[in-house]
Formats: sequence, C-alpha cells, structure tokens
Amino acid sequence: MTMPIHPPGQPDHRWPTVHPDLALHLQNVADNCTACKLCVRECRFLQQHGTPKELALAYDPRKPAHLQMPFSCSLCRLCRAVCPVGLKPGSLFLRMRREAIRRGFAEKTGQCGVIRYEKRGVSKRYTFYGLPSGCDTVFFPGCSLPGSRPSRILHVLKHLQGQIPNLGVVLDCCTKPSHDMGNHAVFHAFFQEMTDYLIDQGIKTILVVCPNCYKVFEKYGGPLKVETIYQTLAAHPCTIHPRVEGTVTVHDPCVARENSDMHQGIRRLAEAAGLTVEEMRYHGRKTLCCGEGGAVSCVDRDLAQSWPRRRATEANGRPLLAYCGGCVDYLNPHTPTFHILDLLCDPAQALAGRAKIARAPFTYLNRLLLKRQLKKMFRQARTRERTFFPARLYRNPPDNNPPSPVDIDQTI
Repeated sequence: MTMPIHPPGQPDHRWPTVHPDLALHLQNVADNCTACKLCVRECRFLQQHGTPKELALAYDPRKPAHLQMPFSCSLCRLCRAVCPVGLKPGSLFLRMRREAIRRGFAEKTGQCGVIRYEKRGVSKRYTFYGLPSGCDTVFFPGCSLPGSRPSRILHVLKHLQGQIPNLGVVLDCCTKPSHDMGNHAVFHAFFQEMTDYLIDQGIKTILVVCPNCYKVFEKYGGPLKVETIYQTLAAHPCTIHPRVEGTVTVHDPCVARENSDMHQGIRRLAEAAGLTVEEMRYHGRKTLCCGEGGAVSCVDRDLAQSWPRRRATEANGRPLLAYCGGCVDYLNPHTPTFHILDLLCDPAQALAGRAKIARAPFTYLNRLLLKRQLKKMFRQARTRERTFFPARLYRNPPDNNPPSPVDIDQTI
C-alpha cells in the first residue's frame, strides 16, 4: 500500500519513538524510494535485507534485530551513486546507527576493538602538535600510516617542508570511527576540540594523506581549508627512485567517491612514475567498498569479506594501487595492493609486492617512535599533546544527534 507523503520537515507519526532527525530520513526514503532495486543489484547488504523503502517502512527500534541491522551497511554510498532519484540511503543507515547507540546498543555491535584503536589515537601518549612560528598550514598524516609507514610519512614531511615555509605537523585522530559507528557525541566533542585549538593557533590549511581525514575536515572543519598532499606532490614530486614500467589499476576508496580531483591526482602521480593505468568497471564515483567500511566485519565478517573478493575478481591479476591505508590492508590478502606512498618512495619494491609495511602491534611502537622524532624536529615550535579525554562520552552519550544543518543535510 502506498504510504502518504508528509510535508518536508514536519513530524511523521509512523516512527513516534525515534529521534526527529532519523524520522525525517525515514520519511524521505519511505516516501521517495521507487523500489527500482538498482541499489539492491549492486549491494549484498541490501540483497540480504531489502530495498531502502522496505527497510524504512518496517523499521522498529524496539526490535534488537532492527538496531543491529544498520551495522551491516558499509556506509560506502554506492547506493546513492546509482539511485535514479538522488536518495541517500547511507545517510539513513548512519542515523539508524545513532539511534542504536542512543538506546544503549553500542556494546552489542562488536566494535570494541575499533573504539579502543580510536581512543589510543586521541590520547596524550600518541598525539603531538608541532606549530612553528608563523605556521598557518599543518601536515595531518592520520593514525594508520604513521604506524605502518613511518619512514614514508617522515620523508613526505621533510619534502613538504621544502615547499611550504613554517609547515607544522599534527599527530592525532579525526575520530571518524566514532562518527561511522554512530556515536556522534564522541565524534563531535573530540573533533571540535581539535579544530577549535587549530583555529585559535592561526591554522588555516590542513594537508592530509588519508581520504577519510579529508572527508571529515571537509564536512566538519568549518573555516579550515583541507587539501591532500597529492596536489603538492603532483606539482613537486618526492620520488627519489628511477621511473618504473608496469600496468596497474586504481582502487578509489569509497569515502572519496565524489572527489574527481583526488581521483585524477592519484592517476597523474602513477603515470608520472612510469605506470600505465587500466580502469576497472567500478571506479571513481561508482567505486566499490574495500570491505573495511563501517566496521561491518565486527557484526558480519562474511558480508565484509564479500567486497574484497569482488574487487579481486575485477582486478583480474593486475596490481591494485590505493591511497587509503585501510583499503590496502583489507584488499592485500585477496589481491596484490600497494599504497601510493609506497610507489612514490620505493616504486620497484611496491610493484614487486615487497614494500616494507609494519603490522600490529609494531604499528603502535612506530607511532611512538615517530612522535619522538617529531618532538626533536619541532623543539622550537609551539607544541602540545592532547589531554582532552571525557571518557564519560564513550560510556553515556548525552545527545547522540546534536542539531546542526551540516549534520542533518549531509553525511560522510
């Protein structure tokens, strides 16, 4: 039966007990999804659970299965890319996650390891800010690559310092794990504390390596301008080895789905290194998730593993070039995959699959050693370690859906 269409922004009594923000998203999908199944054709999660319209109409947060269901969505937004009417089902599933967290469902999602990783990343022990006099631009390498590729991060930093006077550095976590898990109160508190400090210190531009960090700063960074290091590296290459020859295909991370400038920049760097790029069917705006997205493996490992298996089939033996550390780690067991920094710093070893990459638990040691090196490099700069840590937010979020135009209308 066709459900009545309610005026936009008006309360909808089909979901009386959910947060108003979620109710608006449920209403939008329920009233406007045509159930054409184009998204279902591309997504195993939807193949298992139904069309976005069916999920919205049936949603009942009093049922534990409905609270757990959205944690099986990778939030990759491929559904949005193929939707003929421009709906954003991923935004709905993110709000469903927030509703689950609001109802105390966090411990049942199995994502404790993800949150422990994030807690380390924002702790005093692992964070470091070095801001030289006159600094208005900082290098933000994220939390993955400083552990797995500390020498590459240090090499890129020194190269960037030659191009950007008074460049600063920030070792910290953007807290995207909390954002994607649905604990927006934690994400908002930690990210806001970091950006407020940077803005107060006169920082205007953030240079990132990770596309996840890029998306977070782009959506929530306010006046801070965010750029990837690949724009600078394309203009001023940091490769210290001879050109190589070979054919690769590029895996675009789903978080960079709409960023055509990033797609093109990575391909220019690959071609400048001497490589030929052959595109897979699913690339750019219609790229596939690597399988790590949304921490789906915590609740449905088989579903999460279906994505890299599909990607490996599409790569068809060609080496995969990626520019997200998480994508590389998740794809490499299924098909040869290397990071763009591996190519720039040691292309021959990267193509041969012999790039030196650290694995946990050594990644944590590497992050501490890199921090020690940076403290020496920035001895004369303004420095800090993050001491902001309201642990109560992880245990008892006071308001998991703070009102914000950006938060309501957009999602990462």
